[in-house]
Amino acid sequence: MTDFLPVLRILGALITCYSLAMFLPWGFSVWNGDGLRHVWLGSLAIAFTGGMTLWFGLHRYKRELQPRHGIFLVACTWLLLPLIATLPLMWSLDAIGRPASFTLAYFESVSGLTTTGGTAFSGLDTLPTSINVWRTFQSWLGGMGILVLAVAILPLLGVGGTQLFKAEVAGPIRENKLTPRIKETAKGMWSLYALLSLLCFLGYWIGGMTASDAMIHMFTTVSLGGLSSHDASFAYFNSGMIETVAVAVMLVASCNFTLYFVAMRKGYWGDFWRDPEMRATVSTLLGSGIFVGLLLWVSGNYDLAESLRHGIFHTISVASTTGYTTLDYMQGWPAFAPIFMLLLSCVATSAGSTGCGIKMVRVLILMKQARREMTRLVHPHAVQPVRLGNRVVENREIFSILAFMLVYTGTVLGLSMLMMLSGLDPASSFGAILATVNCVGPGFGAVGPSGNYSNLSDFQVWVCTFAMVLGRLELLSFIALLTPSFWRK
Repeated sequence: MTDFLPVLRILGALITCYSLAMFLPWGFSVWNGDGLRHVWLGSLAIAFTGGMTLWFGLHRYKRELQPRHGIFLVACTWLLLPLIATLPLMWSLDAIGRPASFTLAYFESVSGLTTTGGTAFSGLDTLPTSINVWRTFQSWLGGMGILVLAVAILPLLGVGGTQLFKAEVAGPIRENKLTPRIKETAKGMWSLYALLSLLCFLGYWIGGMTASDAMIHMFTTVSLGGLSSHDASFAYFNSGMIETVAVAVMLVASCNFTLYFVAMRKGYWGDFWRDPEMRATVSTLLGSGIFVGLLLWVSGNYDLAESLRHGIFHTISVASTTGYTTLDYMQGWPAFAPIFMLLLSCVATSAGSTGCGIKMVRVLILMKQARREMTRLVHPHAVQPVRLGNRVVENREIFSILAFMLVYTGTVLGLSMLMMLSGLDPASSFGAILATVNCVGPGFGAVGPSGNYSNLSDFQVWVCTFAMVLGRLELLSFIALLTPSFWRK
């Protein structure tokens, strides 16, 4: 375990920085006079002191981070930071006379940081603004990845920054260094993230949201998080313009942020539009949205304009792993539509985006690999490398994707069976696990658009919490911690 003391030292620095995020809800608490400012300051002081204790207590342990150190740090971050976020959440809810169990509060914090968007709370409209800001601000921090932010702003982490970046950023992009210094890459991606956030806020504000609502929903739109400050989600606003802003931002956030970074750095967007994953992501999201809209129209649910409005908004919202809703699409819609939308969430976002799931690049590579195998059946001696755009995909990467798909399928089926074993009905079990592993939020049945995760037992909530962490860490990174070889020097 002494080999991981340098990791705990860096974890202390991350906790210290994360504690400063509580200044935001504290500021809203002071502004609105909700009587919770002592909760936020007390929580900040405890987290800050704990982080500084780890940082300075282990100051002697400095060394270059290895890949397994990065994996360990990322796993600890996504398990421990929600625990820190849970404390002020529980204390503030208790202070306003609405106590929440540790299980539900921890689930809510994990849901925020992993950008899942599933909630275990009700009565959101009556919560103090500072609590809703804290719930949603965590999604914004988790969207691009707290560790990527740390690499960008903490020179103290510059030595091991590459390993942190590779462990945190999802998909094949982790193999590419876009600038000579990984810290500059992280800064560039976070700068774009902040710019998109500003544009989203302005769009919502101009569209008719109050400033606080615009900020809260900006946090969970650019991060594809989906949490809201209203029980009715986007139905509260009932605005086609606001929904249009949300759709545009969700589309942008579903694509690879490194493509934006490279295009803006070079001042040339030609490669961006030629990227096969970007084209597949946008065409899948828009095409599927139009398809569902036309299906609703043909089924006689709404007129053509309303069908396209609801179909495009909900399809892109669910498929991009955001999870906003304006109505209960489990009621009155053809059964095909909600199942189709949730299955799309497995594949519709790009690597390097703020979304979760399998990622579109893996699907494209698997399709090309399947095509190569079919060609080899007819021409056994043909040499046909798998290409993605102008790049030849190495067999090592294909084997890694096949392993990921095996683990992904096994995880979804295994956890779904565990939920059914605990007494939950099959539709709710499968929907809850698929929604949490893909970090979507709403699923089917008890956890559908009109329900939430408070309808589940404590054991079932913990299974879903575990599924969210697995999905955010892309399964293999977390499961590697459970293997004996990981703990050998």
